[in-house]
Amino acid sequence: MDIGSFTLGKITLLALADSVNPCAIAVLTMVLVSILVANPEKKKKVLGAGLAFSAAVFIGYLIYGTLIIQFFRLFAEFLRNNSVYIYDGLAILAILIGALNIRDSINYKAGRTGTEMPLFMRPKVKKVTKKMTSPWGAFIIGFVVTLFLLPCTIGPYVIASGLLAELGFLGALPWLMYYNLLFIIPMVIITIVIFFGLTRIEDVSAWKEKNIRKLHLIAGILLALVGVLLLMGWI
Repeated sequence: MDIGSFTLGKITLLALADSVNPCAIAVLTMVLVSILVANPEKKKKVLGAGLAFSAAVFIGYLIYGTLIIQFFRLFAEFLRNNSVYIYDGLAILAILIGALNIRDSINYKAGRTGTEMPLFMRPKVKKVTKKMTSPWGAFIIGFVVTLFLLPCTIGPYVIASGLLAELGFLGALPWLMYYNLLFIIPMVIITIVIFFGLTRIEDVSAWKEKNIRKLHLIAGILLALVGVLLLMGWI
């Protein structure tokens, strides 16, 4: 892998594809609903909960990214000797996950592997989020919820972490932080919009359901684009 060719475009496209994942938006709305039900007249708690949850996701995924990079680093010598194949493999993985998302935009089915949270996990997530009554609780439980998000969000992150592995921990850390910042931006925007009364939580949830095919299409196109550009050596 030619680290010199690593560009901002790769990490940005992967992070943007991950950030529009419908299951991440769905979990955030469940968190905000739980806080609002417990504190119907305290909108500041809704703001605090949304931001706390987003912060927990940021930190949690930063930890996961570090672990993934360390996993790749364990096979550093193998990676150096087979860098071209590893690089192409990550590109093909991006195209595959992109194709799965595009499939869901055409023939949608909830809970499909690789693109959404499995159906059997969803009741457990709802049970966990219902226990949150404060921003502090949202932050703590946010770490737990990130584990449920992994099945539907980990694909692009593994690809990004694989591309970053040869930079080492210190070299990759700023890129991981940038990736995770882009990943949580939609969560932060939704929280702020609800706090200022520009929309309701129910409207956000309804918008997600109405546009779920489009979200999968956007994610699919971005991921497939990253894969093709990587294979072509253009980014």
